[in-house]
Amino acid sequence: MNITKNIHEWLFSLMPEATASIVEMVLIAVVYLAIFAVAGLYLVLLERRVAAWFQLRLGPNRVGYQGLLQTMADALKLVSKELTVTVKADKFLYNLAPYFVIVTALMALSLFPFSKEFQAFDINIGIFFLTAISSIGVIGILLAGWSSNNKFSLIGAMRSGVQTISYELSVGLSLLTMVVMTGSLQLSQIVEVQKSGWLIVQGHIPAIIAFCIYMIAGTAETNRAPFDLVEAESELGAGFHTEYSGMKFAYFFLAEFINMFIISAIATTVFFGAYLSPFGITESIPLLGVFWFLAKTLVLVFLMMWFRWTFPRLRIDQLLVLEWKYLLPLNLMNLVLMALMVLLGLTIKF
Repeated sequence: MNITKNIHEWLFSLMPEATASIVEMVLIAVVYLAIFAVAGLYLVLLERRVAAWFQLRLGPNRVGYQGLLQTMADALKLVSKELTVTVKADKFLYNLAPYFVIVTALMALSLFPFSKEFQAFDINIGIFFLTAISSIGVIGILLAGWSSNNKFSLIGAMRSGVQTISYELSVGLSLLTMVVMTGSLQLSQIVEVQKSGWLIVQGHIPAIIAFCIYMIAGTAETNRAPFDLVEAESELGAGFHTEYSGMKFAYFFLAEFINMFIISAIATTVFFGAYLSPFGITESIPLLGVFWFLAKTLVLVFLMMWFRWTFPRLRIDQLLVLEWKYLLPLNLMNLVLMALMVLLGLTIKF
């Protein structure tokens, strides 16, 4: 049972089938657009407060109570800014690029089981669909860099292509390691398996290795420090989005934070039981599922922010050596180890 089914039954009892189908899709889209906007704005605020905490300063604290309206003020500022385009830019592709990044992030959000009742799109190839749709976002970055007709933007876009394609392998293999253990790609099924213990506990050593690799590769795939060569300010201006202004720039900016949320939400679902509470302490209160899902996800978001304000940026050669010489071979060995462990029945269940 999920939120889509409940809305579906309610609407079809009120109006004709064709009208109900359209209204249903619009309502669900509006709900997820609202989640997207609010999550994006407040993850930006969280990043700024976490950065301030690590650097022993205050961060935003003037607009609204404790600075809670600061990012809304920033969004209004960006909406009011003029959208400038370079004369020689490929205008069609230039305008299309931000929507690749936004739409793919929005489609990925629709798959997550925020609670037992709150999941818009539950398909039997959930993990495969997530990895596939996440890969499309890089097309937007490549288009943005190329269509801007700016050498620095193009270099930033090419770096992003190399980085994302490389680290997608480790993200996919670490998730495949857990799929071997659960025997399913469907997110709801993966959560059901974890009622007898979160997968990071059931899979012990191989699961912990898979989680560590996943977080490193996920951080790299979202182009965040210490892997943020795409936006290496000292060399490239702002990287692939140097020529973007106003809301088009904001789309790329928000997408980075939503992608960080998506990477953390996948880890929460696959390794930490999604909406399931620790030791089943609140399973009798289904509404708390959203709280547990968000709490676990935000802990992992904080971990990714911690990376950013702790480690220095890698060079491009170091970044690629880390993936191809270390993470990928380790991932392949770990996948074989998990397969052997499942075959021999060495998993831990409660």
